[in-house]
Amino acid sequence: MSQDFVVAIPARYAASRLPGKPLRPLGGEPLVLHVARRALAAGAREVWIATDDERIARALDGSGVRVAMTSPDHASGTDRLAECADLAGWGDDTVVVNLQGDEPFAPAAGIAATAATLRDSGAEMSTLATPIEQVEILLDPNAVKLVRAGNGDALYFSRAPIPWPRDAFAKDRTCMPGGGEWLRHIGIYGYRTGFLRKFAKLRPGRLEQVESLEQLRALEAGYRIAVAIAPEPFPPGVDTPEDLARAEAHLAASAPGEGG
Repeated sequence: MSQDFVVAIPARYAASRLPGKPLRPLGGEPLVLHVARRALAAGAREVWIATDDERIARALDGSGVRVAMTSPDHASGTDRLAECADLAGWGDDTVVVNLQGDEPFAPAAGIAATAATLRDSGAEMSTLATPIEQVEILLDPNAVKLVRAGNGDALYFSRAPIPWPRDAFAKDRTCMPGGGEWLRHIGIYGYRTGFLRKFAKLRPGRLEQVESLEQLRALEAGYRIAVAIAPEPFPPGVDTPEDLARAEAHLAASAPGEGG
């Protein structure tokens, strides 16, 4: 059922670690097409791809999603979506879910939950997190961690293990500590169009530049980010050729009539 939100998917061609990523084949179809289908399944009233390449636009012909041809000069996906909002003509109160273009298995329930969290919390932004169960993920700087306030708002995002379990890690860093909550951030965001436009105009903050995490720009500027626990697991996205091979295996294993 529609919750009256839109999904916008930034998809640029020149990804540094996997050039041409949106068009890389997955199950014989472009990666970006799989992402678009996940967004369509979430009940959004509109799904848009914000891209800078006509080849990506052509790959979505007949898919049911709309395409916004945006500038190739944007520094971030957020900037690209701000232009998409202008091209689409969304009003300031439109709820937009920013779904990354490399999430071919994003669960529809998680996309819808991002929109619902924004609406229910009254925060300027919303996002999702999932519990960390492996110490390797807690210690991995590529896995972004976060801590929340009692009302569910994000206090901070970091590539470092937060909160730091001082006593437990003083004894052993090979297993998960007990007695706390450790959360991994899932890179999906919700905001109203008015705040999306405002956010895109903010200058990068000091914390954002230190951690290389764009969402810290909002926190450093004093805005709220509401965090909900993802209702379903989010399989990892696709950033590298190895990730793409893993995604291909995952797709084959989950196909009807296939797998072990």
